[in-house]
Amino acid sequence: MESLNSLAWKKLKGNKLSFVALCYIIICVIIGVFAAVISPDKTRYANEMHVELATQTPFTNVIFLEFLKNKTIKNTFLESAFLGLKNKPESIAIDSFRISNNELLYFPINSKVEKKYLGEYNIKEHTFWLGSDKFGRDFLSRLLYGIRISLSVGFFSVMISLLIGIILGLISGYYGGLIDDVVMWFVNVIWSIPTLLMVIAITLALGKGYWQVFFAIGLTMWVEVARIVRGQVLIIRELEYIEASKVLAYKSVRILYKHILPNVFGPIIVISSANFAAAILIEAGLSFLGIGIQPPMPSWGGIIRDHYYYIIMGKEFLAIIPGLAIMSLVLSFMILGNGLRDAFDVKTK
Repeated sequence: MESLNSLAWKKLKGNKLSFVALCYIIICVIIGVFAAVISPDKTRYANEMHVELATQTPFTNVIFLEFLKNKTIKNTFLESAFLGLKNKPESIAIDSFRISNNELLYFPINSKVEKKYLGEYNIKEHTFWLGSDKFGRDFLSRLLYGIRISLSVGFFSVMISLLIGIILGLISGYYGGLIDDVVMWFVNVIWSIPTLLMVIAITLALGKGYWQVFFAIGLTMWVEVARIVRGQVLIIRELEYIEASKVLAYKSVRILYKHILPNVFGPIIVISSANFAAAILIEAGLSFLGIGIQPPMPSWGGIIRDHYYYIIMGKEFLAIIPGLAIMSLVLSFMILGNGLRDAFDVKTK
């Protein structure tokens, strides 16, 4: 007979919409991991600024002059591949250039004064496929790095919520009595506090930053996990094989870990998918308010905050594109969650 997991996987593949959502999420994960390699801007966090190129339209092509004499610090392979270049040669945007008597003569962009340069240099062209932001940074590169931020915050937040929620749910549902009453009282207290307000309070207490955000989000999402795990354990602990384990004098830890926990993985996976989507939305909201991911790290919510007023200034793509990115990723996790729910439902054929 086929295992529950293999049957669930077949059901998930049979649901075309959920399978497409899963493929989209996998593609986003790959892009997020290798953002430093894929991004047109290879610098750390895609943070190379050229203020004179602020809010360029998509597909703008610019010529850059790199001053190679300033390249003194080397970048390791791992830094270049996963974090981006920590240091790169200084560069400026130019309108045109020519070589005369072994001297480079060039016009800086938007300037009518010709300048000359005698040292080592490199001329390269750069295309801003989605334009540039208000600081002249490559907008596409910032969006690609934003995928990494959203997915990493979602992943760590969900892991924290699962760690707390599963432990409390297992203990509460298995032992019952006073322990169950205390745990559920605590769950109800946390549940009664608005999530966003609690996240903001924890964020302000821990401080602003990358690590603080997913700790704050994770510490608010465990209640749903705990309630669902507790409900499943209340049913499973009454089954015959659990009673037999008790008769055989198995320790409670072994019963919880080997006999009960594997049978609640289905609902846990489903709620984790929904929590992942919620974590992405909460992180975007915190960054929009200015208390989430801090510059220069690119967050989709922070990008919207920096450019939302451009909607009425003819540069609406600067706010709409990251908004669509958030919507598509959250929608994918919600569709995947619905597909997982149907896949793990043993009542469906």
